[in-house]
Parts: sequence; structure tokens; C-alpha cells
Amino acid sequence: MYFTDRGIEELVERRGEEEVQMLWLAERLREFVDLNPEFETPVERLATWLARLDDDED
Repeated sequence: MYFTDRGIEELVERRGEEEVQMLWLAERLREFVDLNPEFETPVERLATWLARLDDDED
């Protein structure tokens, strides 16, 4: 189990029944990076990965 799995499990336990808009998520990611600029690169990679998830892999 990765260290991040605990955070993901907590997120599912606390908010797993909620639905969120992508705009809300984007704002939370921006807020997080503003408070934690050292995580800018990983957040950028996550956002890019999520944005391209359904792209064809031709």
C-alpha cells in the first residue's frame, strides 16, 4: 500500500457519496497549490492526466 492510499481511503470514507463539478475540483486544486507551492508539479500532472483520461491512445 502506498502512503497516498490512506488519503484516498479517507477521501472515499468522508466524501464518497458526494458528486462534484470539475470546476469545483479545479478550484480546490488551485487553492491547494496556492497553499502548498511545492506540490505544483504533481498537481499539474494529476490534472493533465484527468483531463486526458478519455483520449484515444492511437
